[in-house]
Amino acid sequence: MEQFVLVLVAGIASGAVYGLMGLGLVIIFRATDVVNFALASMATMALYIAWSATRAGWGTITAVIAAVIAAALIGIIVREVVIRPLGSGNLFSALVITMGASLIIDSLIHSFWGTQPTSFPALVEGQVSFGDSAIAVQSLLTIAVAAVAMGAVAFLFKRTTLGSVMRAVAESSDTAKTLGVNPQKVARIAWGLGMALAALAACLYAPRSGLSPTVLAAPLFRAFAGIFLGGLTSMYGAVIGGVTIGVLENLAATYGSASFRDTFVFAFTVLVLLIRPQGLFGAKTFERV
Repeated sequence: MEQFVLVLVAGIASGAVYGLMGLGLVIIFRATDVVNFALASMATMALYIAWSATRAGWGTITAVIAAVIAAALIGIIVREVVIRPLGSGNLFSALVITMGASLIIDSLIHSFWGTQPTSFPALVEGQVSFGDSAIAVQSLLTIAVAAVAMGAVAFLFKRTTLGSVMRAVAESSDTAKTLGVNPQKVARIAWGLGMALAALAACLYAPRSGLSPTVLAAPLFRAFAGIFLGGLTSMYGAVIGGVTIGVLENLAATYGSASFRDTFVFAFTVLVLLIRPQGLFGAKTFERV
């Protein structure tokens, strides 16, 4: 039982990271119909900015805040420079461009910071005793911070005027325009918010994984699995799907084989999608023919 609780906490901590990244992806997708494959690279650049700030003597929390702000700005700049000029309806072109942006950002990271892995400071140190074992405080903080961030996003979309406007654009950009809403402004906010969440997830993940140019490649892959499992258009689904993926992979690695954990997780995801193609929380779509 003790081991199960430890595995469960570790899984929820990992899943919280995947859920935050997935939430960022869904917010951007719902507002602009763009699947941002550059999200991991952009968040990694923000992570290196935070690392550089800590090396310059900044406190870790201050550096993380700087990274979150930097990621939001990077997201807005990329959206305005390379996505907006495409106009609406060019979804495949936008998808390819985000892949190209990812390669460019990766090249910049290699040029400025190199490719050697390094450590990233934890936001908090220490452990909490649990029976004969211990749980890292960083893992508990990851769960708590992710929960607060997700709750804040839920409050934004459910209880504020800005959230109502963003939901209106997500439902129908043309209808929102007739009501006087500026979809371009909403898109900028969505990209900034989505990238801020991704950077926060990166800063929570890096103390455990270390820092390298490809540190977020695997979490992005699992975040995509989470949003497909939960439903591509559902923000709640992105969170629940990400946490589910995190818990399943830790259970599979502990009670099965670490080498087959991804096989188990993605086999489960495919099985769910075969039964429910729109995901657990996604809405069915109907097309008139």
